[in-house]
Amino acid sequence: MIMGNDGAGLLDDGTPVAIYPVMNDPEYRGDEMLDPKWHVFSELVPGTMAEYVAVPKRNAIPMPQGMKPEHAASMGTAWLTAYSALFTKSNLKAGQRMLVQGAGGGMSTAFIQMGLAAGFDVWVTCRSEGAKEVCKKLGVNHIYGINEKLPVLVHAAFDNVGPVTLQHSLDSVVRGGTVVSLGMTTGLEAKINILNVFVREIKIVGSVMGTREEFLQLLSFVQEKGIIPETGKIVPATDAYEAFKEMIEGKTKGKTVFTF
Repeated sequence: MIMGNDGAGLLDDGTPVAIYPVMNDPEYRGDEMLDPKWHVFSELVPGTMAEYVAVPKRNAIPMPQGMKPEHAASMGTAWLTAYSALFTKSNLKAGQRMLVQGAGGGMSTAFIQMGLAAGFDVWVTCRSEGAKEVCKKLGVNHIYGINEKLPVLVHAAFDNVGPVTLQHSLDSVVRGGTVVSLGMTTGLEAKINILNVFVREIKIVGSVMGTREEFLQLLSFVQEKGIIPETGKIVPATDAYEAFKEMIEGKTKGKTVFTF
């Protein structure tokens, strides 16, 4: 099976497109993410890490005028997940504080760039000096270590780290705040203080990927706000081994894009 969920390229007629990564049962109607049979490229069909890819018509989205292919290729999994979590799941309002756990990689930089563009007060935790430098470069002023107590509480926390940071996320939000869980890089099972959840009426929301409509909104938002996605590396597919190794070791800074 060929790997790869995301991508951008040209149709046979030369039209530049970004790939919406979610596919559904042809008979399903409604929110794509509620379809029991949804899947992404590389699960049931060959993925996008190839010179040529077969894509259903509804998954080939015309690229906004002026958007670079390497940026459009970043919009799938990480940026779409961040967009849906930020604007659909979190209930955040402009000016409110948001926390991004384990910042520095592709999804977290998406949260940072879109959060700042939307007028949110972005706070982050990082596990390395390199990640802190990336966050500073993007304009973050509130940077803390992993599980470091925050001086004030935030209105929403975005956690793709999992067991290592989930309790910290719950402890870091205001009464009635929201914790959006969207990853498990440190494991599948987490131990939390349940009393803290129901006494403070904290909302725990799961989020993965996003709808086709959200993908269209994401492309428009990035283009209209003039966001240039943080791209750590643009790597020829022939050098993919080392790039994947860096991802596994948590050394990536921004999104890694492969070219063919």
